[in-house]
Amino acid sequence: MDDHPVVRAGLRAMLADFPGVTVVAEASDGDAALAELGKLHALGEPVDLVLMDLQMGGGMDGVTATGKIKAGEAGTPPPPVLILTTYDTDADILAAVEAGASGYMLKDAPPEQIRQAVLSAAAGQTALAPEVAARLMGRIRNPAPVLSAREVQLLELLATGMSNRAMARQLFISEATVKTHLLHIYSKLGVDNRTAAIAVATQRRIIRGH
Repeated sequence: MDDHPVVRAGLRAMLADFPGVTVVAEASDGDAALAELGKLHALGEPVDLVLMDLQMGGGMDGVTATGKIKAGEAGTPPPPVLILTTYDTDADILAAVEAGASGYMLKDAPPEQIRQAVLSAAAGQTALAPEVAARLMGRIRNPAPVLSAREVQLLELLATGMSNRAMARQLFISEATVKTHLLHIYSKLGVDNRTAAIAVATQRRIIRGH
């Protein structure tokens, strides 16, 4: 699922070269993906794997679509979802994993690496790009303070210019809780203000640049 027709055509051509792999549908955004999966499910045509981009124009994003697919909104049992994207930030990786993605690959990976990821994810295994696996392992092994998934989420909202009150409403938490999280974020990043926190988080690829 990708919003660029040329990218989808390239993926279809590449996948067609993989033995045992058949592309049964494609979509330009999350809503279209759910609709296509629903149609195939109604026809009794099984889908072994969904390849999903993260950012798809103005339509439903990949993380939201992945969560809905894994929740069974496009039929049950839900197929595995393999993220195929250009983004490798902590925020994107954590969001995809929390949504239920079985794997996370980067679009510039060699075709053979993508083929192995497709086969592994379709077989119910976890498939991670080496760079992504390294970032996740780094979070586990690094003795330095690591931002929690909630703190990364707050950093993303912070980068959009949201006020504490707006972030509290967005996450259904109190302003006091937001302030506490921000203090922890500043401490872990070694900064003392919002601007510096956003700059450091972007530099370390914790969040995307804005």
